[in-house]
Order: sequence, then structure tokens, then C-alpha cells
Amino acid sequence: MIETRRFGKTADGRETLAFTLRDGDCSATVLSLGGIVQSLVVPDRNGNPTDVVLGYADVEGYERNRGYLGALIGRFGNRIAGGRLVLDGKEYRLYCNDRGNHLHGGQRGFDKKIWEGGADGGVLRLAILSPDGEENYPGNLKVCVEYTLRDGELKISYRALSDRKTAVNLTNHTYFNLGGEGSGTVLDHTLWLDSDTVVPTDPAMIPVGDFRSVAGTPFDFNTPKTIGRDIGADDEDLKRGNGYDHCFLLKNRKREFVRYAVAESPRTGIVMSCFTDLPAVQLYTGNGLKQQGKTAYYGPRSAFCLETQAIPNNVNVPAYADIFSSVLEAGETFCSSTSYRFGR
Repeated sequence: MIETRRFGKTADGRETLAFTLRDGDCSATVLSLGGIVQSLVVPDRNGNPTDVVLGYADVEGYERNRGYLGALIGRFGNRIAGGRLVLDGKEYRLYCNDRGNHLHGGQRGFDKKIWEGGADGGVLRLAILSPDGEENYPGNLKVCVEYTLRDGELKISYRALSDRKTAVNLTNHTYFNLGGEGSGTVLDHTLWLDSDTVVPTDPAMIPVGDFRSVAGTPFDFNTPKTIGRDIGADDEDLKRGNGYDHCFLLKNRKREFVRYAVAESPRTGIVMSCFTDLPAVQLYTGNGLKQQGKTAYYGPRSAFCLETQAIPNNVNVPAYADIFSSVLEAGETFCSSTSYRFGR
């Protein structure tokens, strides 16, 4: 069952809707603004309903604050060095909005769009057309994203089609706190991550072509450990992100839909198992959070993100593109799915 209600208007007068998907004692609210996952309520170990995602109570909160809380990200999630995209010998200069680099789609990415669509049975379908030249990307790009909530699992599926060769790296930027939104930091959360390799960056957080084994480093989550155990370690890559803000290469190289991460809060007993068919994930521990949220103030590390994607900057690094390229040919359909399964 999906309920629809008015959420409010943007500063420029655009109407925003909220769609609430219900499944037993679980619910998820998604906005037409940015396809944002505004709330996700699941039961804790005692059956108490617990909202496990950060967000805002109104449209003004999303427009006033940065951080992409809960939003769909595109055309290109994460960073592209210097905003430089070269396709068939032609260079496209993308909008640079992060230290001289292109981040999360540029000045007005998919997180700021009003997506069209609505409920189709138990599926929420949202779609946009990103016109040729938007943020200097080539091609008219049609994007459709589907949300389902079944058996305690929120699944997000993406499809994209362009009439010209372009670059696409779609993801979702939901911030999770399994202890409950506004309950403090996530440093006590246990995390398992199915990765042997992390991607180092330069000082501007741009992946530049190297790979680093996680063995013996703070980036090794192959044996479950708390997020806070090594977050302050004396490690150059960790210091550059002021905590975790790094792309992990997953062991899944065949694009099978597999489990790649499990997180758990000791306070609530809520367990989240994460699945994807993509080859990499950006772990971000909310190091820059400093804003008032739905029910409380969100300070640094009061949530974590698991942004499934291709390796950032792969359009400029052949070694990354060899694993999975974000270049989308004209007429080719990009498809991907990611899900979050909850238990206790």
C-alpha cells in the first residue's frame, strides 16, 4: 500500500509530494523532491517503531541544508576530477562545485529535481528527463527509479537511457542511524563490508588511479568491527576524509545481486543487510554533519552512508573503467538495483 500526501512547496513554488510505502510494521516515505528517502521506520528488538534515516520535516529543511540527505544522485554520483569528461575525443567541461571538481551531478543535480510519477500497485515509480546540455552533459537522459518495500526490505532500482553517448553513475545518499534518527553517533555500530580493496584519493578526495589492500589498515571491515574503532587512526587516507569517506571495491565483480554489507546497532538490535549488483560502494560516516534535523541536531558522525556505484572518476582513469565504466552508449539502457533488508 502506498499513500500520497502533499509535503509542501519549494521556494520557487514547485509542489512536492510525499509517498509512504507500508509493509506490516515497516514504512518508508519517499519525496518527489530528489526522490529523497525522508523516513524509514522499522521495529527494534522490542518491536518499537524506529526511524533509521536522517532527514528534515519540511521542504525548507532540504533546500536550506547541504549534505544530500536521502537523495537520488546523478547524473554522476561522487567526484569527477576537474569536471573533465571526454567522449570520442570531445571534451565536456562539467560544472565544478567541489574544490574545482564535479560532485554529485553539479550545481543542480537530480537531488534538486521534482520527479514525476507515483504509485503503481505496490511499486513507487519516479522519473525525470535530464535534457541535453544540463550541467554540460551530452544527451537527453531518461531516468526511472522504482522503490518497493516488501518483507522488511527497501529496494531501489534504476534505469537510464540516453539518445547520445554520455556518463551515468546513479546512487542514493541515505544517511542511516540504526539506533534511531537523532540518537547520537554511529560509532558504536558494528559493520561488515565485503571488500579487500579501498581506492586512495588525492587531498581533494579525487580517486587518482591506485588501489590499496585493506589488510592491516583501518579500512578492513572483513571481520565485523565498530565504525568508531579505527576512525581516528594515524592513516593518511583516513585523515584526508576526516574519517571514512572512501570508495571500497567489492568482491562482487560479476554484477550479481549479492549481500555486500551488514550493519547493526547495539542499542536497538536493528540489523541492516545491504545488497547490490554494482562493483563498489562509498562509505561515508557523516563527518561533516552539522544541522538541525527532523527531531534533533545532527552532529558529525551521527549517521553513515553506503552509496553503491561505479568507482568515482572512472571516466578519467582507465584502470577504474576496466572494472566498470560509467560511459553509457546512445540507446543503451543502464540498469541497477540496491536494497536494504532489516531484521533484529
